[in-house]
Amino acid sequence: MKARVHVMLKTGVLDPQGEAVRHALGSLGFDGVEGVRQGKVIELDLAETDKVKAEETVNQMCEKLLANTVIESYSVEIS
Repeated sequence: MKARVHVMLKTGVLDPQGEAVRHALGSLGFDGVEGVRQGKVIELDLAETDKVKAEETVNQMCEKLLANTVIESYSVEIS
């Protein structure tokens, strides 16, 4: 199975990388961008064949390593 984890800073947490991208886009003439939030996508190839177990395992991975749950939120897709 494959898992895709989307990790983003929580709303209200300062995102300096996103702000730098927004500023750079403005410098390049893209004036309509009012905000940018930058995150990451992590793709995992799993040996697990049970979708429920796979999602549970990936959630544990996120809680322990892949996301800093104090300032980041995450979502998991299993396919």
